[in-house]
Amino acid sequence: MARRWLLLPVLVTLVVGLLGMGVRATHGGQAAVDEPQYLLSALSLAEDGNLDISDELAARRWTAFHQAELPVQTQPLPGGRAVSPHDPLLPVLLAVPMGAFGWVGAKVAMVLMAAATAALLAWVAVRRFGVDQRVAGVAAAVAFASPPLGIYAQQVYPEVPAALATLVAVAAASAPVIRPRHLLALVLAVSALPWLGLKYAAVAAALALGAFAVTRRRVPGRHLLWSALALAGSAAGYLLGHLALYGGATPYATGDQFQATGQLSVVGVHPDYVGRSLRLTGLLVDNTFGLVPWQPALVVAVAAVAVVAVRGRLPERWLLLAPLGAGWATATWVALTMHGFWSPGRQVVVVLPLLVVVVLLALQRLPRAVAVPVAALSLGGVVNLAVLLAAGLAGRLTWVTDFWTAPSPVYQLLARVTPDYRSSHFMAGHLAWVVLLLASAAVAVRATRGATRHTHRVGDPAPALSPSPKGTHA
Repeated sequence: MARRWLLLPVLVTLVVGLLGMGVRATHGGQAAVDEPQYLLSALSLAEDGNLDISDELAARRWTAFHQAELPVQTQPLPGGRAVSPHDPLLPVLLAVPMGAFGWVGAKVAMVLMAAATAALLAWVAVRRFGVDQRVAGVAAAVAFASPPLGIYAQQVYPEVPAALATLVAVAAASAPVIRPRHLLALVLAVSALPWLGLKYAAVAAALALGAFAVTRRRVPGRHLLWSALALAGSAAGYLLGHLALYGGATPYATGDQFQATGQLSVVGVHPDYVGRSLRLTGLLVDNTFGLVPWQPALVVAVAAVAVVAVRGRLPERWLLLAPLGAGWATATWVALTMHGFWSPGRQVVVVLPLLVVVVLLALQRLPRAVAVPVAALSLGGVVNLAVLLAAGLAGRLTWVTDFWTAPSPVYQLLARVTPDYRSSHFMAGHLAWVVLLLASAAVAVRATRGATRHTHRVGDPAPALSPSPKGTHA
């Protein structure tokens, strides 16, 4: 089988996602928080052909997957319509499985999308950026066998579909020969992101700009013009569509909690952007919602970004770094909070697969003495998710309300050496981690000065930061 190296991430993701469906979201239901809103909207599309969930709410249809009382999110529109304050593309994707098989069908559909994302992560790493096949396959499998990707593989949120769209855009824009089908895939993927969630608009813009910078000398001007017009039309369609569906420019116009303060207050009534800057580090090392305590290998994330940015020679690397930066910036300064009623890492799932590729590229330039410990650390994430699944399936914790009680020795150890950003005493730990992360980046960049690049496939040498010379067709 020519691409058998893709089987491992697909199979691992399917197993992890299907097992994760057996863990309750909260003690009040199999789906909770925003999940019921997406499921009810999908059900309405399947049965009524519209997003009006007023009849589903009146009939208490949520009790099939959420036994507690459902929190109010929707402010009824004139005429009595009730439209959930969430962008509609995820319900559209889930309408058929939800209508046919209920919440189980919807979650299985999420698992299938997660498996496709894992496969595309490995494929992009190999075919577009020259990572060794075995390394990419194992890395994608480990990424989806760890939090947060392994958790969101089955939760009904737009995070993983958005990550899939992001990878599609990167794959299309980094093709060695840009054909009309690549531009079409790029336009569709970039256009899909805001319809999955307005919070992905900055990532979509970064992908569009990065793709233009990379392809402008390799694509006929008329093709670029048509692509730009298509994206402009997509943006106009988003605005007009939301005005018609929600009565406002964003889905938050129908949100019950935004009626007094306005739909833009979703980012905060009086946001403290200076204070939010702490999240630049907190999103990585917060002891409950950060990435590192749950997937320890990501401790090299800052160093990896620095290596690829400074030592990488191809402009295609910015197709990884620009949306990664946009997603991280959105989670830092736009999101209302990084500590929410959700599983850890939700804010950055959309760009986390790109970060995995960046780490793999950096490790190919760093000495093997670095790659081996990072690989060992990555297994800590697998241990963490295995413990979460075991404890959750036994009914001892849920994905949202008490995941931090997981008796994983890896997580419990790292939670003690990473700062709690909800505590009033976090600053010393924060500064220590800032110094550590910046120092590791400086050392890594220095260590890769004139470094020898590894081969990307067995018996097929190629630069680590270059596309593969073989098998690069899409």
